Amino acid sequence: MTKLNAADGPLVIAVDSSTTSSKAIVVDVEGNVIALGKREIPLRTPHQGFGEHDPEHWWSSTNAAIAEAVASLSMADRGRIAAIGITHQRESFAPFTADGTPLRNGILWLDIRAADQIQKYGTPEIHQLSGKPADVTPAIYKMAWVKEHEPELWASADKIVDVHGYLVYCLTGEWKSSVTSADSLGLFDIEKLDFSDKLMDIAGVTRDQMATLHKPGEVIGYVKKDIREFWGLFQEVPVISGLGDGQAAGVGAAAVDPDVAYLNMGTAVNAGVTATDYQYGQVFRTLAGGIPDTYVLEVLQSSGAFLATWFRKQFGNPALNGGPDPELEAAAAARPVGSGGLVTLPYWNAVQSPYWEPIARGAVVGWRGTHGRGSMYRSLLEAIAMEMARSLNALQEATGTKLTTVRAMGGGIRSQLWRQIMTDAIGLPMTACKEDEISALGAGIVAMSATGVFGDNSIATAAKHMAQFTDSTEPNEENHKIYAELADIQGRLYADLKETNDQLHEFARRYPDAEVSNEEE
Repeated sequence: MTKLNAADGPLVIAVDSSTTSSKAIVVDVEGNVIALGKREIPLRTPHQGFGEHDPEHWWSSTNAAIAEAVASLSMADRGRIAAIGITHQRESFAPFTADGTPLRNGILWLDIRAADQIQKYGTPEIHQLSGKPADVTPAIYKMAWVKEHEPELWASADKIVDVHGYLVYCLTGEWKSSVTSADSLGLFDIEKLDFSDKLMDIAGVTRDQMATLHKPGEVIGYVKKDIREFWGLFQEVPVISGLGDGQAAGVGAAAVDPDVAYLNMGTAVNAGVTATDYQYGQVFRTLAGGIPDTYVLEVLQSSGAFLATWFRKQFGNPALNGGPDPELEAAAAARPVGSGGLVTLPYWNAVQSPYWEPIARGAVVGWRGTHGRGSMYRSLLEAIAMEMARSLNALQEATGTKLTTVRAMGGGIRSQLWRQIMTDAIGLPMTACKEDEISALGAGIVAMSATGVFGDNSIATAAKHMAQFTDSTEPNEENHKIYAELADIQGRLYADLKETNDQLHEFARRYPDAEVSNEEE
């Protein structure tokens, strides 16, 4: 692979507008981040289970983050900026007038208000058409909720778009979005990678209200003169069609070949592989890929690092407020593999892969008097890892391609214990990505591909030039066998406890005050 001179090559700006903040990084041809800006986004929860943003914060935080990143560059480096790429929180959307005025708060991916609409519309036919199992995350069901509860507002909207679409409008004045961003709304005939009239009808929207679509890596427009001059840039800056944050993480890890999986050990834990042909299945959801005209088969668990943080906050050192707890980690590491027969269903935030059940609950089974905090903490980490191993096995069966390695990112890889547990459960080598802002790096790779600096405009080529890694973890084969045996037991628990969970759900509906708030609040 030809080595380019990072000091002379182009630079790109990459934006990641996420649930909590917007980050902007400036990246060189080697994938080095040479500048960073960040602004927080306030989360609004007007009702229990609702999650919203003021869409104007998507833009104001992005604009300020870019200005901060560019301000730290020399004038010479500012002149090297050749493009801007965008990634964002998927499934989040908002309605706008034609001039970009929001008509209501944006509804986020984590919002769970649409349970009735999921039951009403979430059929196997819709799963096959959209590639997405009926779940709380796809926007289509929350759009149907707005259609049914706020019909006048819905009808008056000129545009209803994802975060990428709104940011592109603010940057360029044009209502355009990426195929790989708009697909997260759940409105695509996914095999055709285009909007479906049937799905738009369920959501109560029209094609005229949607953004114009572009493939990832295409020039989608140019930053308006007043905006780039506010940043301190005086050359034309093309905006490159981007992608959702999950697909961007895969690109940032150069997981662009079918035998390489990406694994994000973040608040939620998700993993995916690239597929060239459309397919759908029970375990995974199918998304438009970060490489044009491909798909990503993605598995998801909402209770990822969230669950470990929850435990540390509730039962760890109070002074750490849920942060890394070396004493607790040591206690868990001292426990045997399999936690002495303690097995957990990690469904604190319901379950996605493989059951997609919004009312599922967590469970810890097998308590003995010899168990303590260390045993339970280890059991939580093991549970998430065994669930992920089961999902990755299903992906390999679906694609017919054996995985050779897993490339991991997210805060969870900083835990040596959890990283080793995950590696042992999966049974494959796991390599850590160097860059923390991995989704932003993925957007930067897509933007850099458009410059042609690597000899072509291939996103896969750019990814293999720019992705950076640190150390690898090898699986312990004896531990892998133990986890495979325990995973068989864990895998039967969901069915064994389903009737009990259904009864608990009805109980909680009758006595809702029991779940209104956290005990610590």
